[in-house]
Amino acid sequence: MTKIPTIKIGDTLIATVHEDLTDRDALEFQEALNARLEREGATGLLIDVALVNMIDSFLGRLLHEIAQGARLLGASTVVAGIQPAVAITLVELGLQLPGVRTALTTERGLLLLAQDVAREKKANIVGQ
Repeated sequence: MTKIPTIKIGDTLIATVHEDLTDRDALEFQEALNARLEREGATGLLIDVALVNMIDSFLGRLLHEIAQGARLLGASTVVAGIQPAVAITLVELGLQLPGVRTALTTERGLLLLAQDVAREKKANIVGQ
């Protein structure tokens, strides 16, 4: 299994994928992320794929499923660093990633997640 480093900064988990994943590695990654989200109660998940050269239809669907699962566990997800060639391939395959927000860089992804947290806090205050 490929080890994917995942760190927690504040309430955000950051997973950096350093290489292309086999289907099995991707499934194990999904399981590990779900377990860690549940255990640590993170409100944000950033998946950095800047070093990934290939996202096929399976991995694209899995990223969508990871984002859905994270949402059910109370976390917003951003996928950061999709390479231009990978983006072109996803478009050519007709793959859409509904519910998966993307950012050009990790820094921008973290800003999106911070905006989500601020929006949630504001909604909770208004709803009280």
